[in-house]
Amino acid sequence: MFLNYYSSMIFLIPAIIFAMAAQGAVKRNFEKYSKIRNQRNLSGAEAARRVLDQNGLSSIQINKISGNLTDNYNPRNKTLNLSSKVYEDKTISSVSIACHEVGHAIQHANNYVPLMLRNGIVPVVNIASKASWPLIFIGIILSTRNEIGGMLFNIGVITFIVVIIFHLITLPVELNASNRAIRQMEELYIVDEIEIKGSKKVLRAAAMTYVAALAVAAANLIRILAIRGSR
Repeated sequence: MFLNYYSSMIFLIPAIIFAMAAQGAVKRNFEKYSKIRNQRNLSGAEAARRVLDQNGLSSIQINKISGNLTDNYNPRNKTLNLSSKVYEDKTISSVSIACHEVGHAIQHANNYVPLMLRNGIVPVVNIASKASWPLIFIGIILSTRNEIGGMLFNIGVITFIVVIIFHLITLPVELNASNRAIRQMEELYIVDEIEIKGSKKVLRAAAMTYVAALAVAAANLIRILAIRGSR
């Protein structure tokens, strides 16, 4: 069983390489377009405020938070939280990331179904993500001794599938937020025709990280099922 566990790592190699490439692309594109000032001379916070106001979301507060690319929209208190660099800088990267997060705020205001579904299952996913691997490991250890191990292993597999479902739902949510951001930036002239190409590269690279996360999770599921099949 343990031999199969470690030998099954081969399933993960392509996904890990893909994830590393995706993270590298995000870093390269963000840094590249963080050095290019946008022609409208707008900071990320100013661009976000403009899009929010144009979509009837003037009540949403924009906060500056610490960290690097820790930007997020919080649906619980309806706040837009931008990392210092995104909040302050007047670059293509900053306005692109800020408008992407506004895309989530617009989704929330419009009751976008995938977002509502994702937010609804977050508590379950948090539990499943913490429980899945311990259950699988304990199940592997006990499976050679009694049937309880097999049961725990199967429960671990089910909880891991819940995590996969979360990644599947997250992907269209993020892609849709990026599409909304691009459309808003064009319609409100936040970036010009040349700059929009850079915005698309930044957001496309960011989207690939979610594809990579799904690929890694799927590869791990294949590993788990391979181990299960060898029992």
